Amino acid sequence: MKILTKAEEQIMHVIWKLEEAFLREIIDELPNPKPHQNTVSTILKILVEKNFAGVNVIGRNHQYYPLVNKDAYSKGSMKSLVKKYFDGSFSNAVSSMVKENNLS
Repeated sequence: MKILTKAEEQIMHVIWKLEEAFLREIIDELPNPKPHQNTVSTILKILVEKNFAGVNVIGRNHQYYPLVNKDAYSKGSMKSLVKKYFDGSFSNAVSSMVKENNLS
């Protein structure tokens, strides 16, 4: 599974939350300062190209919906992170998190 950029992931979180959303609804859900409409539109186009989001054309408007389940993406991202930074060892990843948070 492809990994998303921070901006793409932020938009996907909104789409996962709303399940179906038009551009304006997505922008309204984003934190301040709001990105420009063209920026969000470009990111949505990329998400469609990457097959993370689908689009329904309703007149002149585009309604976006998720094609990738949030849980599936989260699991894939976690596996990629563990592989990249912890030599594929989940126990090393958990151990590192425990040490960082001074947990017993």
